[in-house]
Amino acid sequence: QVQLVESGGGLVQPGESLRLSCAASGSIFSLYTMAWYRQVSGKQRELVAAITSGRSTNYADSVKGRFTISRDNAKNTVYLQMSSLKPEDTAVYYCNANRVYESGTRADYWGEGTQVTVSS
Repeated sequence: QVQLVESGGGLVQPGESLRLSCAASGSIFSLYTMAWYRQVSGKQRELVAAITSGRSTNYADSVKGRFTISRDNAKNTVYLQMSSLKPEDTAVYYCNANRVYESGTRADYWGEGTQVTVSS
C-alpha cells in the first residue's frame, strides 16, 4: 500500500510557474514509477509526466519543454515543476504511484488531487 499526498496547487497567471509536490508513504518509494496526471471536469484523466525507478522520464507533448518531473527518494517525494503555464493547463493534478510485479500484475495508487488554475 502507498499513500500519496499532493500539495502546491493554486491560482497563477499565464506565464507563471508552480511546483507540485507529492509525498509518499507506506511502501518502498524507490521501487515505484511515479507520475502526474491531470483531469478537467468532463474529460478523461491524462498522463502529464512520469519518472521510473531508474529516473527515465516521459512527458505529454503538450507540456514538453515547460514541465519537469523529478524525484527525491530520500524524501519519498516526487515533484512537478511547471513553467510558462497556460490556461489550458488548468486541471486537477493527481499523483500516481505504480509498479508492475513479476506476475504481471500492476498496482496503482492515487492521491486525492490538487487544483491548478491558470487565469488572468
